[in-house]
This record gives sequence, structure tokens and C-alpha cells, in this order.
Amino acid sequence: MAEANLATPTDLNDNKLKDVAQALNRILADSYALYLKTKNFHWHVSGPHFRDYHLMLDEQAAAILATTDDIAERVRKTGGTTLRSIGDIARHQTISDNDEEFVSAGDMLTELREDNLKLVEALREAKEAAEAAGDNATDGLLDDWTDQAEERAWFLFEAGRSG
Repeated sequence: MAEANLATPTDLNDNKLKDVAQALNRILADSYALYLKTKNFHWHVSGPHFRDYHLMLDEQAAAILATTDDIAERVRKTGGTTLRSIGDIARHQTISDNDEEFVSAGDMLTELREDNLKLVEALREAKEAAEAAGDNATDGLLDDWTDQAEERAWFLFEAGRSG
């Protein structure tokens, strides 16, 4: 009965919107997982490029966190419900945690690059769902979030190149 209290009026197709909400909740969970992993690596990076990597990872973590409220609010604007706890995030995330005691800087950059590219895939899948639902607003936001994740992956790739 609580869900009726959260009903948000929308003119979009209810069944197709559930697919959009589900895709956005996965992206939200993965964004939190990626944020925490990026902060973890920011805190634990070491080596000759420490300062550059430390600062880049902090900037990337902040950018990832900045998207989370917009993602969750988009789910709510279209009548869905979103994640409620760390446990809920864990049940929805597809990006793996990294609890290793030590990870080399190069491995950190590679892992985060692959995670950002995995997020890009999820964003593209969500875009297809948004298009099918006629959800133009979500569609447009997904373009911006995809560009941001692609940029992070590019920076991580370039920073990790040996030369």
C-alpha cells in the first residue's frame, strides 16, 4: 500500500517505465559501487605518479557521486521507486567491489577503466529502454552520463599508458 502513496503522475507507458526504472536502479547501484571503488583507489594509490592519480581519482569520484541524485530523482519523477540502502545497492550492482589489501596503480587504472566502460554499456541499454518508453527526458540525461563515463574511461586509459 505504501507504493500508492509514492504514485507520481506521468503520461508515459507504465509497463515500459518499469524497464526504465529497473535499468536506472542498476546504473544507480553501479554508480555507488564505482564511486566507492574510485575513492578506495584514491585513498590507496601509491607510486611515482601518486599526486596525478590521487587528484584524478578524487575528481572522478566526485563526478560519479554528482550523478547519483539525478539518477534516483529520474526514477521517482517517472513513478518508480529507487534504492534504499547499502544492501539494496549490493543486490543491484553489477560492478564488482575490490577489497584487496594492495592494488598497483596500473591495475587500479585498468580496473576503473573497465568498470566505466561496463557502466557505458548499462547506460546504452537504459537508453534503449527510455526510447521504447517514449521517455525523452531520461533519454537525454543518459547521453550526458554516457559521455561522462566515456571521458573517465579515456582519462584512465591515457593515464595508464606507458610511454
